[in-house]
Amino acid sequence: MLIASTERQRARLKGLVADDVLSDADTLAAHHAHAVWSCLTEPGDGVAGSLIAEMGPVEALEVASGAGGSTSAALEAGRQRWRARSESIDDAVDRARRVRAQLVVPGGAGWPAAVDGLGVHGPRALWVRGSLDALRPERAVLAIVGARASTAYGEHVTAELATQLARTGVVIVSGGAYGIDGIAHRASLAAGGETVAVLAGGIDRAYPAGHAELLARISSGPGAVVAEVPCGTAPTKWRFLQRNRLIAALAGATVVVEAGWRSGSLNTAGHAASLGRPLGAVPGPVTSAASAGCHRLLREYDARCITTAGEARELLALDSADLRADADRVDDSTRILDALSSRSPRSTDDIARLAGFAPGEARGLLALLEIDGRARRSPDGWRRGPRGR
Repeated sequence: MLIASTERQRARLKGLVADDVLSDADTLAAHHAHAVWSCLTEPGDGVAGSLIAEMGPVEALEVASGAGGSTSAALEAGRQRWRARSESIDDAVDRARRVRAQLVVPGGAGWPAAVDGLGVHGPRALWVRGSLDALRPERAVLAIVGARASTAYGEHVTAELATQLARTGVVIVSGGAYGIDGIAHRASLAAGGETVAVLAGGIDRAYPAGHAELLARISSGPGAVVAEVPCGTAPTKWRFLQRNRLIAALAGATVVVEAGWRSGSLNTAGHAASLGRPLGAVPGPVTSAASAGCHRLLREYDARCITTAGEARELLALDSADLRADADRVDDSTRILDALSSRSPRSTDDIARLAGFAPGEARGLLALLEIDGRARRSPDGWRRGPRGR
């Protein structure tokens, strides 16, 4: 057989599954089969997905092992792929136990039904570190993604969006990468909200390594670090692309803050569009290569223009009323406004000095205020806009 589904293996799995009670032998067998499939397949394996959809995970494993059933060229090719990984299951379970991971399977406790929209290309299981609350079907979840090589403008917009949305209970999901992803996670945590980081490799290994502390903070709650590949799996280009489809599937809507013309964030946006999920993009300076992908989404993919957290909530069909209490709060933008004059133009460096910011930080804040109508740029410098008075 392809995989020996022994009582010993099932017993070792009990400490990982999210269900409180697994005394039923059939339920435990199904959980075990889902875990095995997660170890045998690459993300998005449609052959395995079709087989499981037709027969269920347990019987599909038997057929994959060559035990009866019809055959085809696709199935035979699948058997070759899966057989090569049949020895990896025990190692994956051992690694998962060491990091106190939880295994979430279709139909089981904690399973986010939103990913079922991926059909036969959906995940076979999810390996999770942290709280399962953020994955509950009733939660409002927004994906915020963007460039790794982000600008001060993009980072500021991301922080503003994630902070205000987290304060109103929206779960922020992203990919745990440098740049926009990392800012979205950090801002959500700082606001006391919940955030989900979806990794391209196993959840037992921090990637990127520079975000090890951030991922540890997320997994310690509130929030979760999630992967569909088992522990011990290395991130690869293919898995990053497939990870993007999972980010889009977990979220009720996706917002791209900054993206180059060929950014991987556009891949996430494409998955969101194919799933029929609302898509938004934040506009940037027309001279910025970091926003070229966002402008492309607005022009070619019918993305909604997002400039405020209220507009992001509208993508999720949520009322913006909860954000009104924040409208008058004092924040970094207030410091910039205080440094602006409604009559005399001032240079970016002067504004930065008066407000106590680095010039790069001031430029990002000014760009945001310009979009909001509270600052106005001219060849001579910056003034307060009509909405900033």
